[in-house]
Amino acid sequence: MTSTSPSNSGAPQRFPVVIVGAGPAGLTIGNILRAAGVDCLVLEVETREFIEQRPRAGVIEEWAVRGLQRRGLADTLLERAQLHTECEFRFAGERFRFAYGELTGQHHFVYPQPLLVTDLVREYADVRGGEIRFGVQDIELHDLETPRPSVSYTDAGTGERQLVGCEFVAGCDGARGVTRTVLPETTTIARHDYGIGWLALLAEAPPSSDCVLFGIHPNGFAGHMARSPEVTRYYLECPPGDDPENWSHDRVWAELQQRLGADGTPSLTEGRLIEKRVLDMHNYVVEPMTFGRLFLAGDSAHLTAPIAAKGMNLALHDAFLLGDALVAYLGKDDGSGLDGYSEACLRRVWDYQEFSQWLSEVYHGTSSGDEYRAGTTFARLRRLFTSPAAAAAFAEQYLGTAATY
Repeated sequence: MTSTSPSNSGAPQRFPVVIVGAGPAGLTIGNILRAAGVDCLVLEVETREFIEQRPRAGVIEEWAVRGLQRRGLADTLLERAQLHTECEFRFAGERFRFAYGELTGQHHFVYPQPLLVTDLVREYADVRGGEIRFGVQDIELHDLETPRPSVSYTDAGTGERQLVGCEFVAGCDGARGVTRTVLPETTTIARHDYGIGWLALLAEAPPSSDCVLFGIHPNGFAGHMARSPEVTRYYLECPPGDDPENWSHDRVWAELQQRLGADGTPSLTEGRLIEKRVLDMHNYVVEPMTFGRLFLAGDSAHLTAPIAAKGMNLALHDAFLLGDALVAYLGKDDGSGLDGYSEACLRRVWDYQEFSQWLSEVYHGTSSGDEYRAGTTFARLRRLFTSPAAAAAFAEQYLGTAATY
């Protein structure tokens, strides 16, 4: 919540920037600030152990990795990440390999988000000496439309209220975080519901392919994404709101084998399912991504369903722009980056939203029960593998190289 009269708080502390949320966006912003000698405070409602283990996406586009690398944040990632230069579509009983690396000279990095968060926390807190407080409760934001905003919270250890004065607040705590609750009525939140669910699975089984697999099948979409030599991420299209318990071990593997099967391919390597949860596919975009001295980043500002694996990449893009803009303002009194922050972020956000919507039709048109949508799905797929221009356009969007800054 927000207010103009924080109460029951101790003597106020002061930091130029308070960052709410210790995900990829918040931690990247914190690291950029610390590298420039700017003090900041990160507040996180969960424990350090929790955020370092929370299962999340693992596909990072090359431009995003290079952005981390330029800021000294990619050493471990570059040592450990897998590189992917191809993906494979399987439909109508056949397999079609798409070599986007050959078309663009670029690739994807596969590096699970918990590993990246672990790297960023270590760099921020243990190497660069940044202040971070875990397990805080009842965060409130105050006076955001003034030059002297503040943030109050309850300390997990003492139970006491703490008040922190600042110049700026970075809201990086997701759609359910406090920073989304303080937006004025003039803020526009555009939403889109795909009307489908994905059963997200982690299998204790080695990958069954050397690349990402997309199964386009009348039963529903299926996806295969390597996470490590021992663990594979799978997705199965299902009804929105479905109960994961409806999907037994045998049912899951039978559907995966069928939806990802193709002539000349071996059966998937099966293993114990260590995670099952249903994700309802929906998107949203907040415009503008600012309110007074509050700047939103990552899922606080926008959500792109995992259809196109864009979420973490957008969070990093926001963080690069906001971190650099805050450094320019606080160090050089240059406010141009902050003034243009929302517009610059939203150009890429909407590019990715459009691609997610296009790709959703490819993934789900065949299983929609609509013969027209199924026909247009196959037309798009045929064009992808017969038209060099269509292939080049898809590769640019898939890698994020076509998006504008």
